[in-house]
Amino acid sequence: MQTKRAATAALSFRRRLAPFLVAVSLLPLGCYYAHLASGQTRMLIARQSIDDLLAKPATPPELADRLRLAAAVRAFASELGLDVGEQYTSYVDWPGDRVVTTVVATRPGEVEARGFWFPLIGRVPYKGFFELARAESEAARLAAEGLDTCLVPVLAYSTLGWMADPLTAPLARSPRLAETLIHELVHATVYLASEPDFNEGLATFVGQEGAVRFAERDGAEAAARERIRVTEDRRVAAELQAFRDDVRELYASAPPGSERETARAERERSARAALAGLPLTTRDPAWLAANVRLNDACQALAGTYQGDLARYARALEADRGDLSRFLARALEAAEAPDPRAALLPAAP
Repeated sequence: MQTKRAATAALSFRRRLAPFLVAVSLLPLGCYYAHLASGQTRMLIARQSIDDLLAKPATPPELADRLRLAAAVRAFASELGLDVGEQYTSYVDWPGDRVVTTVVATRPGEVEARGFWFPLIGRVPYKGFFELARAESEAARLAAEGLDTCLVPVLAYSTLGWMADPLTAPLARSPRLAETLIHELVHATVYLASEPDFNEGLATFVGQEGAVRFAERDGAEAAARERIRVTEDRRVAAELQAFRDDVRELYASAPPGSERETARAERERSARAALAGLPLTTRDPAWLAANVRLNDACQALAGTYQGDLARYARALEADRGDLSRFLARALEAAEAPDPRAALLPAAP
């Protein structure tokens, strides 16, 4: 169990241990671990101090603005009660549109991720690759075993406080920089092994609410725009969750076969129609409805991140909208045998 108190107490130990962990990762533990170690080592070697970059006249103004924004988000996250440590005090000019690509897989007739188990972090719904070709190869291997798969580009990931994670170029360019940084800092503050729904649901919700509150620093109008974006994201998430629930119920009640596949296809058409009819202003609902991936594996991942958002919102209301107080309660809940039950109100 990784709570804020434990993370703070172990922080200096982790920093001393980090180079050793990287070295151990390079031992012959298999191609996948060697791949992760190689990518992480490239990340560590490429880091540049954000303070040094801001002090250099040669740093492009656009990049300098994003670096200052990241520093402000980091300071704000600390005020909320997140453990920022030395996270995001460096920058990596990482190429491409992503840092890693994750692979998610589901078994036939399921909308929950099969998952992958790793030392220290336990079972998680995804498996990440620094190289897209490796992710595609893994997805093909899993598909050959009869599993449904989903490939997802990722702009940032957390080493859970074990290393000083850098800001990456793909994330620095993202319009959701504040939300994503806060999301990752939640992971560095509290992480429970083999509890992906709690870990990702909490980080998603706090990232969203934190982004709204951070926007308040630019005035009421900026905060209102951010609130609209978050509200519409949650509206989309609710439609996807309703679709996932419908598919789960179908799988539980109908045997495998062509009739079930036909029924699922009809539910998918209904879900796309519902998405197309959403009153959205921050994205094009018609484009979303046509392009959103509704296969089982992609919906399993969406459920991990977004399935509890409405319940988190009610929990925050119980704290009168005080996000710092909510975070403190989340840290307490992380000590309970069932953290989601301890923090969240019962589903309606």
